[in-house]
Amino acid sequence: MKWPIIAACLLVLACKKDADKPADTNTPTEKVIEIETSFGNMYMWLYKQTPLHRANFVKLASEGYFNNTTFHRIIPNFMNQGGDPNTKDSDTTNDGSGGPGYTIPAEFVDSLKHIYGAVGAARDNNPAKASSGSQFYIVQNKNGYPSLNKQYTVFGQIIGGMDVALEIAKQSKNANNRPYTDIKMQVRVLEKTKEAIKTEYGWTATD
Repeated sequence: MKWPIIAACLLVLACKKDADKPADTNTPTEKVIEIETSFGNMYMWLYKQTPLHRANFVKLASEGYFNNTTFHRIIPNFMNQGGDPNTKDSDTTNDGSGGPGYTIPAEFVDSLKHIYGAVGAARDNNPAKASSGSQFYIVQNKNGYPSLNKQYTVFGQIIGGMDVALEIAKQSKNANNRPYTDIKMQVRVLEKTKEAIKTEYGWTATD
Protein backbone atom coordinates (compact mmCIF):
# COMPACT_ATOMS: atom_id res chain seq x y z
CA MET A 1 0.00 0.00 0.00
CA LYS A 2 3.03 2.30 0.17
CA TRP A 3 3.54 2.46 -3.59
CA PRO A 4 0.63 4.83 -4.33
CA ILE A 5 1.90 7.18 -1.61
CA ILE A 6 5.45 7.11 -2.99
CA ALA A 7 4.20 7.65 -6.53
CA ALA A 8 2.11 10.63 -5.42
CA CYS A 9 5.11 12.15 -3.67
CA LEU A 10 7.27 11.72 -6.74
CA LEU A 11 4.58 13.37 -8.87
CA VAL A 12 4.41 16.36 -6.53
CA LEU A 13 8.20 16.70 -6.56
CA ALA A 14 8.29 16.48 -10.36
CA CYS A 15 5.63 19.20 -10.69
CA LYS A 16 7.49 21.44 -8.25
CA LYS A 17 10.72 20.92 -10.19
CA ASP A 18 9.00 21.99 -13.41
CA ALA A 19 7.50 25.03 -11.70
CA ASP A 20 10.92 26.06 -10.43
CA LYS A 21 12.46 25.98 -13.90
CA PRO A 22 13.44 29.44 -15.13
CA ALA A 23 11.64 30.92 -18.13
CA ASP A 24 13.08 30.07 -21.52
CA THR A 25 15.90 32.56 -21.90
CA ASN A 26 16.45 31.58 -25.51
CA THR A 27 13.31 33.37 -26.69
CA PRO A 28 14.52 36.54 -28.46
CA THR A 29 13.20 39.85 -27.17
CA GLU A 30 12.83 43.35 -28.53
CA LYS A 31 13.30 46.66 -26.75
CA VAL A 32 10.27 48.79 -25.98
CA ILE A 33 10.60 52.17 -24.28
CA GLU A 34 8.23 52.95 -21.42
CA ILE A 35 7.60 56.63 -20.64
CA GLU A 36 5.87 56.96 -17.29
CA THR A 37 4.06 60.21 -16.42
CA SER A 38 1.47 61.31 -13.88
CA PHE A 39 -1.10 61.10 -16.67
CA GLY A 40 -0.29 57.50 -17.52
CA ASN A 41 2.31 55.58 -19.48
CA MET A 42 3.32 55.67 -23.13
CA TYR A 43 5.16 52.92 -24.97
CA MET A 44 7.55 53.61 -27.82
CA TRP A 45 9.02 51.47 -30.57
CA LEU A 46 12.47 52.52 -31.80
CA TYR A 47 13.06 52.02 -35.50
CA LYS A 48 16.01 49.86 -36.48
CA GLN A 49 16.27 51.87 -39.72
CA THR A 50 17.69 54.73 -37.62
CA PRO A 51 20.41 52.83 -35.72
CA LEU A 52 22.30 55.86 -34.39
CA HIS A 53 19.23 57.42 -32.82
CA ARG A 54 17.99 54.06 -31.55
CA ALA A 55 21.27 53.13 -29.87
CA ASN A 56 21.59 56.57 -28.33
CA PHE A 57 18.07 56.58 -26.88
CA VAL A 58 18.46 53.09 -25.44
CA LYS A 59 21.78 54.06 -23.85
CA LEU A 60 20.41 57.21 -22.25
CA ALA A 61 17.23 55.51 -21.06
CA SER A 62 19.23 52.62 -19.59
CA GLU A 63 21.36 55.10 -17.66
CA GLY A 64 18.32 56.92 -16.25
CA TYR A 65 19.22 60.09 -18.15
CA PHE A 66 15.61 61.05 -18.89
CA ASN A 67 14.29 60.44 -15.39
CA ASN A 68 12.73 63.58 -13.88
CA THR A 69 13.09 65.59 -17.07
CA THR A 70 9.83 67.16 -18.21
CA PHE A 71 7.73 67.76 -21.28
CA HIS A 72 8.76 71.39 -21.47
CA ARG A 73 6.95 72.35 -24.70
CA ILE A 74 3.40 71.35 -25.57
CA ILE A 75 1.41 72.57 -28.57
CA PRO A 76 -2.05 71.03 -29.13
CA ASN A 77 -2.58 69.53 -32.58
CA PHE A 78 1.16 69.60 -33.11
CA MET A 79 3.56 67.94 -30.68
CA ASN A 80 4.88 67.47 -27.12
CA GLN A 81 8.62 67.96 -26.61
CA GLY A 82 10.84 66.70 -23.79
CA GLY A 83 14.15 65.11 -22.90
CA ASP A 84 16.09 68.24 -21.90
CA PRO A 85 18.21 67.74 -18.74
CA ASN A 86 17.92 71.48 -18.04
CA THR A 87 14.28 70.91 -17.08
CA LYS A 88 15.43 69.17 -13.90
CA ASP A 89 16.46 72.49 -12.34
CA SER A 90 14.30 75.35 -11.13
CA ASP A 91 15.36 77.74 -13.89
CA THR A 92 12.68 77.55 -16.57
CA THR A 93 14.42 80.04 -18.85
CA ASN A 94 17.01 77.47 -19.97
CA ASP A 95 14.49 74.78 -20.90
CA GLY A 96 14.94 73.63 -24.47
CA SER A 97 18.64 74.46 -24.72
CA GLY A 98 20.15 71.44 -22.94
CA GLY A 99 21.44 68.04 -23.95
CA PRO A 100 24.24 65.54 -23.37
CA GLY A 101 26.83 67.66 -25.16
CA TYR A 102 26.71 66.06 -28.60
CA THR A 103 24.47 65.78 -31.64
CA ILE A 104 23.45 62.82 -33.79
CA PRO A 105 23.77 62.85 -37.59
CA ALA A 106 20.43 63.05 -39.39
CA GLU A 107 18.99 59.67 -40.41
CA PHE A 108 16.24 60.44 -42.89
CA VAL A 109 14.35 57.36 -44.10
CA ASP A 110 11.70 57.72 -46.81
CA SER A 111 9.29 55.31 -45.12
CA LEU A 112 9.51 56.98 -41.70
CA LYS A 113 7.22 59.97 -41.72
CA HIS A 114 5.71 62.39 -39.24
CA ILE A 115 2.46 60.48 -38.79
CA TYR A 116 0.23 60.51 -35.71
CA GLY A 117 2.30 59.18 -32.81
CA ALA A 118 5.65 59.53 -34.56
CA VAL A 119 8.63 60.30 -32.34
CA GLY A 120 11.17 62.70 -33.82
CA ALA A 121 14.47 64.16 -32.69
CA ALA A 122 14.48 67.87 -31.93
CA ARG A 123 17.36 70.01 -33.20
CA ASP A 124 18.62 73.55 -33.47
CA ASN A 125 18.95 75.36 -36.77
CA ASN A 126 22.09 73.66 -38.11
CA PRO A 127 22.78 73.12 -41.84
CA ALA A 128 23.38 69.38 -41.47
CA LYS A 129 20.07 68.97 -39.61
CA ALA A 130 21.86 66.98 -36.92
CA SER A 131 19.64 65.96 -34.03
CA SER A 132 19.79 66.92 -30.38
CA GLY A 133 21.47 64.23 -28.32
CA SER A 134 18.43 63.81 -26.09
CA GLN A 135 15.48 66.06 -26.89
CA PHE A 136 12.57 64.41 -28.68
CA TYR A 137 8.96 65.16 -29.57
CA ILE A 138 5.76 63.20 -30.08
CA VAL A 139 3.43 64.16 -32.94
CA GLN A 140 -0.13 64.36 -31.58
CA ASN A 141 -1.85 65.78 -34.65
CA LYS A 142 -4.26 63.10 -35.92
CA ASN A 143 -3.31 63.98 -39.51
CA GLY A 144 0.41 63.90 -38.81
CA TYR A 145 2.76 66.74 -39.72
CA PRO A 146 4.21 66.04 -43.19
CA SER A 147 5.96 69.41 -43.47
CA LEU A 148 8.55 68.09 -41.01
CA ASN A 149 9.48 65.09 -43.14
CA LYS A 150 13.20 65.06 -43.98
CA GLN A 151 13.64 68.13 -41.84
CA TYR A 152 13.79 66.26 -38.54
CA THR A 153 14.66 62.60 -38.01
CA VAL A 154 11.78 60.29 -37.15
CA PHE A 155 13.24 57.47 -35.07
CA GLY A 156 10.30 56.01 -33.17
CA GLN A 157 6.56 55.51 -32.86
CA ILE A 158 4.24 55.55 -29.86
CA ILE A 159 2.56 52.13 -29.95
CA GLY A 160 0.60 52.47 -26.73
CA GLY A 161 -0.71 55.36 -24.65
CA MET A 162 -1.31 58.08 -27.22
CA ASP A 163 -4.27 59.15 -25.09
CA VAL A 164 -1.65 60.19 -22.53
CA ALA A 165 0.11 62.39 -25.09
CA LEU A 166 -3.19 64.05 -25.97
CA GLU A 167 -3.97 64.69 -22.31
CA ILE A 168 -0.54 66.23 -21.74
CA ALA A 169 -1.15 68.58 -24.67
CA LYS A 170 -4.27 69.94 -22.96
CA GLN A 171 -2.46 71.24 -19.88
CA SER A 172 -2.23 74.93 -19.06
CA LYS A 173 0.94 76.60 -20.31
CA ASN A 174 2.67 79.95 -20.58
CA ALA A 175 3.45 82.06 -23.65
CA ASN A 176 6.47 79.86 -24.41
CA ASN A 177 4.30 76.73 -24.49
CA ARG A 178 5.82 75.48 -21.24
CA PRO A 179 3.34 73.81 -18.87
CA TYR A 180 2.85 75.76 -15.64
CA THR A 181 3.07 72.48 -13.73
CA ASP A 182 6.06 70.24 -14.42
CA ILE A 183 5.10 67.09 -16.33
CA LYS A 184 7.91 64.78 -15.33
CA MET A 185 8.81 61.48 -16.92
CA GLN A 186 10.50 58.27 -15.88
CA VAL A 187 11.90 56.39 -18.87
CA ARG A 188 12.96 52.76 -18.88
CA VAL A 189 13.80 50.03 -21.38
CA LEU A 190 11.56 46.97 -21.40
CA GLU A 191 12.38 43.63 -22.99
CA LYS A 192 9.38 42.09 -24.77
CA THR A 193 8.97 39.17 -27.15
CA LYS A 194 7.51 39.95 -30.55
CA GLU A 195 4.42 37.97 -29.54
CA ALA A 196 3.98 40.07 -26.39
CA ILE A 197 4.39 43.30 -28.36
CA LYS A 198 1.70 42.19 -30.79
CA THR A 199 -0.64 41.12 -27.98
CA GLU A 200 -0.13 44.13 -25.70
CA TYR A 201 0.19 46.94 -28.22
CA GLY A 202 -1.12 45.59 -31.52
CA TRP A 203 2.26 46.37 -33.06
CA THR A 204 4.20 44.04 -35.34
CA ALA A 205 7.86 44.20 -34.37
CA THR A 206 10.07 43.98 -37.46
CA ASP A 207 13.79 43.23 -37.78
